[in-house]
Amino acid sequence: MEKVLILVIDGCAPAYLTEQTAPKLFALARQRGFVKTVRCAMPSVTNVNHACILSGRWPAETGVVGNYYYDPNTGCEGFIEERGYMRAPTILQRCQQAGGKTALFTVKGKVLGVYGAGADIGLSAQDPDPVLLRRYGLDWPPTIQSIEATDWIVRAACRCIEREDPDLVYCTTNDYIFHHFAPGSEPARAQIAAVDDCLAQLAASQPHRQIYITADHGMNQKKTILNFQAMADRAGLRTYCLPPLKDRYIENHIYQEGGMLYVFLKEPLQREAFLNFAQSCPQVEEVLTAAQAAARYHLPQDQIGDYVLLAGRDCAFGEVEGELLCTEASRSHGSEYEREIPLLALGALRPEKAYRYHKDIAAYLQF
Repeated sequence: MEKVLILVIDGCAPAYLTEQTAPKLFALARQRGFVKTVRCAMPSVTNVNHACILSGRWPAETGVVGNYYYDPNTGCEGFIEERGYMRAPTILQRCQQAGGKTALFTVKGKVLGVYGAGADIGLSAQDPDPVLLRRYGLDWPPTIQSIEATDWIVRAACRCIEREDPDLVYCTTNDYIFHHFAPGSEPARAQIAAVDDCLAQLAASQPHRQIYITADHGMNQKKTILNFQAMADRAGLRTYCLPPLKDRYIENHIYQEGGMLYVFLKEPLQREAFLNFAQSCPQVEEVLTAAQAAARYHLPQDQIGDYVLLAGRDCAFGEVEGELLCTEASRSHGSEYEREIPLLALGALRPEKAYRYHKDIAAYLQF
């Protein structure tokens, strides 16, 4: 059976992972792999893209369209943090069913909660299992809003590989640092350096193991935050506006700001009025019907409202006081502009040109 490690560096735009920040891994890639830029799924948010990476499928098949849900029929809404939302089988489940041993290591607890089915070993830095800490000789994890959290979770995964040699290991970090620091900054460089050191050692000791390093989404500065719900309310439009980026990690995006918005119309007769209003908003780059968005982004049409709004490169939809906030303090994602992500592969199954999206990693694995 194949031996595989997939590391997802949360929020890692290509500018963060470079030959200057990860010289050891880039040197290895020249010898037995490649580095390229690929694309993630839309919306470019965490839950959506872990579902794609873990299954090799688009959101239309996974059924995961955000970090938050809203049911217009019942009015129920909430954070997606537990099992039951993922419709497609994951490579963890496929590997386990084939008789392989699997492990899932994550900084954010929700990743284990939503995608933990099929993991023989599961460890979260947010809510660590003391039994596994003792088993791998690990110290109590640092706060998840730290550079050290990345180093801790990656080393935990490597410790597991060294001691138990599972067939498939999926490991992911937290994007707290990238939400607050641009490429080239010392905190951002330190986060990548931790990955470079640890995985270069692992690759040297386990040359037979396929190693894939990618991201769930990229990251950009957002200078204008738009409270579209407040604007629609003022215009007399009855809507429910859902930013698919919304989650409990408020320290990452304090305004729940993201580049895509699902809009549910509560009054069908307002469809034309809403369309005219949304298209007249300068911060809204494009207005798509649910059918258009589903076709373009491979989304399940019945889960994304009536309209899907896209913000410009330096804009985001968020939950701010009033209707508009101009700021220099926001770095976020969710839009088309955060779709480009890195892929560094060692021992990949297919040639470089075969990988266009991060989901292709799982699509080609033979579990």
